[in-house]
Amino acid sequence: ELVRQGEALKRTEQLVDKMDQDLKTSQRHINSIKSVWGGLVNYFKAKPPETKPEQNGSQEYYANSRLKEAMMSSKEQESKYLESHPNLRKLDKSDFSKADLFSSVQRDSYPKNQHLRAYHQKIDNNLDEMSSGLSRLKNLALGLQTEIDEQDDMLERLTKKVETLDVNIKSTDKKVRQL
Repeated sequence: ELVRQGEALKRTEQLVDKMDQDLKTSQRHINSIKSVWGGLVNYFKAKPPETKPEQNGSQEYYANSRLKEAMMSSKEQESKYLESHPNLRKLDKSDFSKADLFSSVQRDSYPKNQHLRAYHQKIDNNLDEMSSGLSRLKNLALGLQTEIDEQDDMLERLTKKVETLDVNIKSTDKKVRQL
């Protein structure tokens, strides 16, 4: 959603820039109509550079790299989780041998009681999953915060442009009414 909003802000900023360029062109025309001197000044004065319209209407918006990395990492962790979750994956013989190998490696770190050992292993596995989920959430939150900060800067820039454009439009409107 933030990426979509960033795209909308980028398009809005481009439209405001286009409106500002059109307003400058209309100022030149008003000066030409208003007086002979205005026409002469416009003739000798360099035309404002026209920006070329981008292909497909606007440049593509790219979210910040931190958010992209967090989203990719989150998707990878989610797919790993879906593959490893006992209720969401298909069990085969190799899974059991891996579990036996894992349990034999860590057998010494757990109590000798078989039920207690299984309980400790289950708790450790759940804590590992919680840790990876919290890490994923932290990365997503940091990526979202960075994107929000960038869009906040874009909004401030856009607000200044719109306020300046509003003043210029009112001035141009006043000049047109005087003609």
